This record gives sequence, C-alpha cells and structure tokens, in this order.
Amino acid sequence: MAGDPIPSEYFDELTAAMADLTSALETEPSEEEILDAVCAEAVRAIPGADLASITAIRDGEPETAASTDERAVDIDRVQYAAGEGPCLRAAETGEIVRLPLATAGALWPEFTEHALSLGVGSYLAAPLRVDGTLAGALNLFGYGDHGFAETDSRLLRLYTTIVSFGLRTTRRYHRARQRAAELETAMSSRAVIEQAKGILMAVHGITAGEAMKRLIAESQHSNVKLRDVATRFVESLSPG
Repeated sequence: MAGDPIPSEYFDELTAAMADLTSALETEPSEEEILDAVCAEAVRAIPGADLASITAIRDGEPETAASTDERAVDIDRVQYAAGEGPCLRAAETGEIVRLPLATAGALWPEFTEHALSLGVGSYLAAPLRVDGTLAGALNLFGYGDHGFAETDSRLLRLYTTIVSFGLRTTRRYHRARQRAAELETAMSSRAVIEQAKGILMAVHGITAGEAMKRLIAESQHSNVKLRDVATRFVESLSPG
C-alpha cells in the first residue's frame, strides 16, 4: 500500500549509494562521468532495477545522456523516434511513471514491443530537473514483470530529489570556479598590458593612448592576442 513504511534495509542501500555518489562528485569528474554514476547508483539503490538511463531534454529534443547498458539506450531511442513513451511522459509531466510492460502496449506499442524483445518487463521513470540546461528523466528497467512497487517509486523520488540538489550544487560550484579563473586571467592580462604600456610611455615619451595603439597594432599585425604581445614585450626587456 502507498502508506506502508519503506523497509529500513532499503534506506540503508540508498544511503550507501548516495555516500558513494557523493564521494564520486568530490573527485570533480566530468558531467558524463557524474551522470553515469547517478545511473549506476540508482540501479544499486532501487530494488528490481537492472538497467538505468538518463533522458535529457535539450532545445526540445530528447537524448540519452547516460546509461548503464546499451539496451537501455536502444529502448530510449525507440521512444524518441516515436515521440512518446514513459520516459518522455515523466520528463514532460514531472510525474513518476511506473508500469509492467504487459500493460503498456495500448499506450506505447513501439516502446513496449522493443523493451520486451530485450527482456525488459518492468519500467519506472522519475523526472530529473537540475537547471535550465539539464532536465529530463531518470529511467529504470527491470527484467521481471513485477512492474516495480510503490515503495520503489517513493525511493526513486527521494533519490532524484537528492541527486538534483547535488548536481545543482556541483554545477554552481564549477561555474563559480570558472568565473574566478576567468577573472584571475583577466586581471593578470590587464596587469601585463598596463606594464607594457608604462614601458612604452617611458621609453618613447608617448601618452597612454599612443602606447595602447602601438600594442594593438602589433597584435593585429602579428595575429597574436594583445595579452601575449604585451607579455612577450615585457619579457624581452627583463634581465636574463
């Protein structure tokens, strides 16, 4: 029943899966590696799940961003080609879709036929919404015809909620680091350009504007970035 408590051992497995996923995030992997880990830990955390994939909707078009098995990718592609299926419904409605494949044929015949041909008998999909550039669904596939249980839906909802928060936090952290690095580069570039300008002004008795024009002219003539022109100029005058 929907109100039945989730067995404690399920929470233990979910906790362990989330701990491993957190450890993976701390190593600063690529986004593809992160999403692959999300899929792998979902299979571990949700009873009855044998395969997993993540459907990402980008510019209105769905694609499989990660998976644990190529069979999951094949099943996703059939849904994308048909323009309908449980993963797309979960992504579009924001609701969990849970079903045994034996009852899905009337709604999604192409998806059902292909999934059954690959030995998949049960399906569970939950919306996964991280930010404006990553939204879609986390899809679970089971070989049995159990159709997943209500407790599985609740566990997956909890899992995707935690994952979404973790991914948002990780993305914000990486964006902040990137902005900091860009700012540091910009400040460094400005400093060396100002240094080159000062040298030109002192050597040739020209104004700051005239010194800047000389640097820009050299940059255009040599097809080298202004920062690099300034750096080379300053280094050429440095002792040793």
